[in-house]
Amino acid sequence: MDFPIQEFMSNGAITAIGSYVPERRLTNEDLSAMVETNDEWIVRRTGIRERRVAAEGEFSSHLAAKAVEDLLRRYPTETADIDAVIVATTTPDTPFPSVAARIQNAFGIRSCLAFDMNAACAGFVSGLQIANGLLLTGAYRKILVVGVETLTRITDYTDRSTCILFGDGAGAVLVEKAEQGTFLASDAATDGSGGGFVYASGLSKEWNGLPLEGDGKIVQNGQEVYKWAVTRVPEGIRRMLGKAGLTADELDWFVPHSANLRMIEAMCERLGLPPEKALHSVTAFGNTSAASIPLALDLAVKDGRLVPGQLAALYGFGSGLSQAGLLLRWTI
Repeated sequence: MDFPIQEFMSNGAITAIGSYVPERRLTNEDLSAMVETNDEWIVRRTGIRERRVAAEGEFSSHLAAKAVEDLLRRYPTETADIDAVIVATTTPDTPFPSVAARIQNAFGIRSCLAFDMNAACAGFVSGLQIANGLLLTGAYRKILVVGVETLTRITDYTDRSTCILFGDGAGAVLVEKAEQGTFLASDAATDGSGGGFVYASGLSKEWNGLPLEGDGKIVQNGQEVYKWAVTRVPEGIRRMLGKAGLTADELDWFVPHSANLRMIEAMCERLGLPPEKALHSVTAFGNTSAASIPLALDLAVKDGRLVPGQLAALYGFGSGLSQAGLLLRWTI
């Protein structure tokens, strides 16, 4: 049975943004002293030149708090007016309490819904979708959405295929109730049968009956993830644009999860977009999972490429295998 596509409703607009990355840089040259690799090999396959590494005793909550501080400095707002904090992360300081609760405490935000969510590299966009839904209930008016990761804590630096990829960072946005919401359409899909292609093992050591390895470190079948992403993400983008009655050539910016620059270029080719229309953070910061999209947005805000009124398609994808998209008009 075919179901009609329901009208997408939006009450939200992004009104502020901030970001933070740790000071320590891990360059390709540094990695070449740790495993059998070199700068030319890494750049040719991934486009990554360096990534940031959290300091000893610096965890996801610290990076998230720094990103929120940056947001509040650049876009002054009363923290007392914030009524929800959503943190997207796969690397919380502790399984519980949440990073969101730590953010609530750090900034003295009262009467606040606060929770973490784990959708891996799709997490930040999923957080925006949840924020929009909360605004539509009428019970919330100002929501802080943070994407943060300290992936270097769970990176296996003996695995040359994965250790070149991951870095640490955080990005935060404020989503506020608006008379006319600027979120135009969304998309989400999950294929759990591919969950074994990228994972970090935990209490369970199996997925769909297959053994998991890595002792809590990231394990990835890069070839399978690549094949899935370069097919499914363009399909999801077109599906999302179709809901809004738009086409890819009407986009000002494509903002995918910054997993790998070659993957992003392949997606652009399938969408018929010039690669210059893709905003990413992968070259400077590597793959930062839930933090990669807000970092890419803020880089483009700071250098003047992303300006109010432009149409942007945000699209996260990764472990799960999960994907989440949001089409929006930029407002700040």
